[in-house]
Amino acid sequence: MASAAEQLAANINFGAFSKATELKKRIWFTLGALIIYRLGTYIPLPGVNPQILADIFRQQGGGILGMFDMLAGGALHRMTIFALNIMPYISASIIVQLLTAVSPQMEALKKEGESGRKKLNQYTRYGTVLLATVQAWGLAVGLEAMTGASGAAVPEPGLFFKIATVITLVGGTLFLMWLGEQITARGIGNGISLIIFAGIVAELPRALVSTLELGRTGALSTLFIVFLLLMAVGVVFFIVFMERAQRRLLIQYPKRQMGNRVFGGEASHLPLKLNTAGVIPPIFASSLLLLPLTAVGFAGGEGPEWLQAVSRYLAHGTPLYMILYSALIVFFCFFYTAIVFNPADTAENLRKYGGFIPGIRPGKNTADYIDYVLTRLTVIGSAYLVAVCLLPEILISQHSVPFYFGGTSLLIVVTVTMDTVAQIHSHLLAHQYEGLIKKAKLRGRK
Repeated sequence: MASAAEQLAANINFGAFSKATELKKRIWFTLGALIIYRLGTYIPLPGVNPQILADIFRQQGGGILGMFDMLAGGALHRMTIFALNIMPYISASIIVQLLTAVSPQMEALKKEGESGRKKLNQYTRYGTVLLATVQAWGLAVGLEAMTGASGAAVPEPGLFFKIATVITLVGGTLFLMWLGEQITARGIGNGISLIIFAGIVAELPRALVSTLELGRTGALSTLFIVFLLLMAVGVVFFIVFMERAQRRLLIQYPKRQMGNRVFGGEASHLPLKLNTAGVIPPIFASSLLLLPLTAVGFAGGEGPEWLQAVSRYLAHGTPLYMILYSALIVFFCFFYTAIVFNPADTAENLRKYGGFIPGIRPGKNTADYIDYVLTRLTVIGSAYLVAVCLLPEILISQHSVPFYFGGTSLLIVVTVTMDTVAQIHSHLLAHQYEGLIKKAKLRGRK
């Protein structure tokens, strides 16, 4: 039987949206912030020749640069003030999460509640500044070494160019970090995720045009392009189904008698997602495997012999690349799930509040059972991520399909869309509850 909340949610329509003033303000704020972000992706970095850089990127777009440019919404190949995008902040967040799993001091901060969360956020910001500075310096050095057919990418290299580039890129990353936090607090959805989402979606038309251009020149057949579009739609449906899939563990609470009244005795569920790790495994796996290819590209194909050999074996579509890509996705699925979900803490919280899984003893037995179920779910979830990411990877390597039709980009777009729609739905649901409470108060006064 559906609960009262589910019945009320089923009755929500678009008429309620027109009356939800607070929700409309949040949506307009989110759209305004994303427009500001997109405008910043067209402000060029000073001291760089854009034509020569565009030629270089056309040659090196298959490496890690192509993937990072996809996540940056095209800001990297245009070399704008947002070229680093929000990736240093995401890396710093992941590092802080890893430290909370291995460091007792960081784990104690995590358990302190709001004050501990603020300290961890502050450490994440410091880490963002450090990582962005290192990446910006490396990018400045790499830009000075880049040369195209018509000259160098940086006409006037030197210390001044490096310092100016570092300050500009670090400032752009910190601005995006602040903008993402503002969207989370005053808008709709997760601000950091929406910034990446907006970059991918904004570049989708360009990717579609380039794919159609390949069809016009005969590089791709019309039938294959239709198959590609249908495959993308099918992958989206598959991602939605798998991301919504979850295993619900029945949690029972005992009855308690206080005076003449009996409390408790109700049952609830502990939902375990099929894919707890999200999009982190494909991003990490791609980054590690594409590093040798990009290093050779920066060296102009004149790097050490062993590095060139590794890059040949790890090229898109090679058997070794596919095997290692799949293995790394599976590894990061289990690794990241173990970090973000602790069965022992969950079992302890259930024991504190008197909850238990029917047929399982509280404490260690409950933790072992949750870990057993979560491991089986992660096996299915990792297989799903491998399937979603491997099929487009073959198309990218064999037919030069843009990164935007890859599994990682579609995974990010679909998951962020689902999360944002869920938050809009919860705001509409809260607005409906407020209306019902006001009507009940008016009736009570009469």
